[in-house]
This record gives sequence, structure tokens and C-alpha cells, in this order.
Amino acid sequence: MTSPTHPAGPVLRIGNASGFYGDRFDAMREMLTGGELDVLTGDYLAELTMLILGRDRLKDPGAGYARTFLCQLEECLGLAHERGVRIVANAGGLNPAGLADAVRKSADRLGVPVRVAHVEGDDLKDRYPGSLAAHAYVGGFGIAACLREGADIVVTGRVTDAALVTGPAAAHFGWGPGDHDRLAGAVVAGHVLECGAQATGGNYAFFDEFQKRGGDLRRPGFPLAELHEDGTCVITKHPGTGGLVDVGTVTAQLLYETGGARYAGPDVTARLDTVRLTQDGPDRVRIDGVRGEAPPPTLKVGLNRLGGFRNEVVFVLTGLDIEKKAALVRRQMDEAFAKSRPEDVRWDLVRTDRPDAPTEETASALLRLVVRDQDREKVGRVLSGAAVELALASYPGFHVLSPPGKGTPYGVFEDVYVPHGAVDHVAVLHDGRRIAVPPAHDTLVLEEAPQPPLPEPPLAAEPTRRAPLGLVAGARSGDKGGNANVGVWARTDEAWRWLAHELTVERFQELLPESRQLKVIRHPLPRLRALNFVVEGILGEGVAAQHRFDPQAKALGEWLRSRHLDIPESLL
Repeated sequence: MTSPTHPAGPVLRIGNASGFYGDRFDAMREMLTGGELDVLTGDYLAELTMLILGRDRLKDPGAGYARTFLCQLEECLGLAHERGVRIVANAGGLNPAGLADAVRKSADRLGVPVRVAHVEGDDLKDRYPGSLAAHAYVGGFGIAACLREGADIVVTGRVTDAALVTGPAAAHFGWGPGDHDRLAGAVVAGHVLECGAQATGGNYAFFDEFQKRGGDLRRPGFPLAELHEDGTCVITKHPGTGGLVDVGTVTAQLLYETGGARYAGPDVTARLDTVRLTQDGPDRVRIDGVRGEAPPPTLKVGLNRLGGFRNEVVFVLTGLDIEKKAALVRRQMDEAFAKSRPEDVRWDLVRTDRPDAPTEETASALLRLVVRDQDREKVGRVLSGAAVELALASYPGFHVLSPPGKGTPYGVFEDVYVPHGAVDHVAVLHDGRRIAVPPAHDTLVLEEAPQPPLPEPPLAAEPTRRAPLGLVAGARSGDKGGNANVGVWARTDEAWRWLAHELTVERFQELLPESRQLKVIRHPLPRLRALNFVVEGILGEGVAAQHRFDPQAKALGEWLRSRHLDIPESLL
């Protein structure tokens, strides 16, 4: 593969082949064969994934890493070696040393001479008794140390997603911890790449417009970044692959799972309010102007633990008297719980029914009951027995989507913060040498950025029409622990003038009633013509707790876009 000593070329091409544990298996091969590439990354970790890997390791101490990556690599190791492409992935999860050993054994068996290194030190489980997994989000300089010492493959545990790009960039261009603007540019590039096809048209609000123009979204290509020494980059994809890369797809991904203008990480705080996006040709978007600041003095630590047991049953209510049928079954279940009531009982009635419906399914509403308790018996046999016994003794048309089973464990996520020096960040090289990665010395306490000036509002006298917000604005939403973010952007200056003044926190809460009793923070990003809303606590104790219908808030933005409000006719 690449020589351990190589000149910093004018462009470093970094691709992505995985946005989550379970992403397209063939993506690694597609990225290696589809065009020029220097480094191929893979993001396999998320809050829920760490919990899953933690449970795996309870059964097998040698587990704890993303086995899919190892299978992909066995198919593609020779190809990567032939093409001189280095591979950097966080697939090590809870056991990066174990994955590195497995990769070495696979390479030996295949006869491919590769140098495999790994990064460790993020695991803080011993400091947090009762946790299933506790991992600090470390930066990219451990990866950089491995690459500078000649590693062909680097596997890590819980680095930040963007570290998969900042590490190779720092190694290639010789950046140091004080190169804040350059590092911030790489962080932004990494954030765009980290979710794979979401940067190339996947999950894109305006997907139908692209399809009407003849575009193919059946199998979007994976993204890559052409990085320059000054931290600027171009986001693109391999020629001939599906999907699209334009200012809209990149904007959507930039807003995903972020908060305010200051996007903090262990290496640098990137100022999202300085990002400038420019279409640079078909399927090419230039990112420049990014400014960086010293990182905050603490590192985020993600804690995963088992919260107890949960179970659920969905009652189907058909035809007339939906509300009365729901009230009856609730009274019956409450009576059944009288002797052994679970700690947490939650009911949600989803009115999917419509009057005079042409099919039985469209005449039906769904009543969802979710129970949680520390005692598995209370959410297992107690619930299933009570629900099944109603089969001939409840509302007319009684049936459920499926009988409740045994209670299943659920997880809880929370984040805490520790000083940089509390983490022993180490690069473990292919020859066994260990290089300590010093903690950041130049830090800056994180504060909210000043509110930017907004454009002048449109003329008040302009005629309006009641219509869905999504006709003039895109959105993308996601989860961060128990919070959700909803990024909303306009595609024209005229639409931005209206959106910036119309979509206040109050209007947001009016359109999404679920958020009215929660704290909602609005962050304007004028350069992106965007507003980023953070809804605190809407996801309860995180995705693994399955607090709501959409536990990761993936469709919260699309719900917002479907809501109607008065929109100037000139924008429609």
C-alpha cells in the first residue's frame, strides 16, 4: 500500500463506504473500483450500536466490534492493497485491539502484506460502574499517528465521526493541533461524509424533483471529499454512480445531528456559521470559508446502560367510535394491571383511520401500549396475559397487530464530560509500538455564538396562500441522546427572507404540538439559509429506550414540512 513517507499532494481524496453498522455491504468494493481514492473510511458506530456491541461482549469477551467490516475487508483487502488505498474505520467499537488482530489474521490467510494499527484509550467503562459501555469521543490525532508511521489499515473505537477524516488529513498535510481553520474544514468534510449516501441524495427532502429530471436514486453512490492543504474541499462521488451531489444535499447533511453555530469536537470547534457552499459543476460542491476555534476543555463520554425491560402491544380499532373503543380497552388493561402495574405505562392513539374508508386498513386506528419495568415478569407475562384474555371480551372488532411476547431489555444513553487529560489516547502501531497522543492544551470554553443578523423581512402586504412548509423549505432531522434536531433550509434568498422571520420557536411549537411542553432552541445559520432547531428531551433517555413512535426523530423534519401555514404566493 502507500509508503509510510509520502509527499503531501495537492489533493487528498477521502471516500466513505459506511454510514452505520448494517449499511450497504458492497459499498467498500464499489468505492475501491469506482474511481481514484487515497483513503477509504467507514463509520459503523452510533449510540445504539455501542449498546448492541456491549451486549455482544457480555456473551463473548472477544466480540464487541463490527463483524461486517471484517467480512467486507476479506473481500476487498487485496483490491485496496493493489490500488494503494488506506482504510480507516471506527469498526473497532468496544474492542479495537480484537478487530486489529482479526484483520491481521485475515490478511495473513489471504497473503496480503498490510500493516494494521489501532487506536485505543476511549474505553472508560471501569470508571462508570453499572454501565454497559462508556466511551470518550476522541479526535483524529491517534489515527494520524498510525498513518504517519506507515499503517495501511487503522481501526478505532469511539472516535468522533469526523475524526475519520481529520486524522488522515492531518497525517497527509502535516497539520498540528493549532491549525484550527484547516482542521475545522476537515471536520465539516467529515460530517458531510459520515452518513454515506445521505450526502448523495439519500433521504433527501426534494428527492422527487431530482427523479423528475431523470435522476436515479435507486442506488445512490457513496460520497468522497477532495481535500486541500488549506482545509477547503469539494464533495463529490465517483463518476457513473447513482444519486446527486448539490448544494441542497450537502446542506441537508451539514444540518443533520448538529446544534448551534459552534460544532464542538475534541480537535477543534468548527464554526458552521462560516461555511460557504458553492456548486462547482455536476455532482461537485465546494466547501470553503470554514473557521475553527480551539476545542472545549472537556471530552464527551457516552454512557450506555440497561434501563430495564419493555414490551408493547398495538390494538387495532376499526370503524366507528374509535375514541370510545380506546377508552374501553384502556380501562380493561388498567384493571388487569391493578395487582402488578409496570413502573411506566404509556398509551398512544394514532388516528390512521378515515371516514367512509374504502378498505378495512384505512378504516382502522392504532392504539399502542408500551410498558417498562425493572421486573421482566411485569412487562412480559402480565402484559401478554391481560391483552390476550381480552380477545373475546372487549370492543367490537378486537384484534392486535401481533401478540405481545416476553419483555425485552432496553437501553438508556446519557452523556457526561471529562477533561482531555483524563483519557489515555494511544496509537498502537503494527509493530506493537505505542504512541501516546497528548491531550489538547489550547482549549476554549464553549459558549453560544452571537445571534447573526437576519435579512430584511418580505413585504407584509404580499398575498399568501395556505400550503405545506415543504413546498418552499427542506428539512432533515436526527437524534443526539434524548434530544432531536430539525434543520430547515431555504433554497433561494427570497424564501430565506420569509423563513428566517416566519419560523420562530413559537411557530415551530405550534406546527409540532409534541414540542410545546419542551425546550426548543433556534439557531440561525444565514450562510446556509438555514435554521437549526434543537428539541430537548423529546426522545426521553435516547434511541434505545424507544420513547416515541420515531425513536431517532428521523422523520420529525418531514412532519414539519407537511404542516400548513400562510406562505407568500410568490414563493409557491
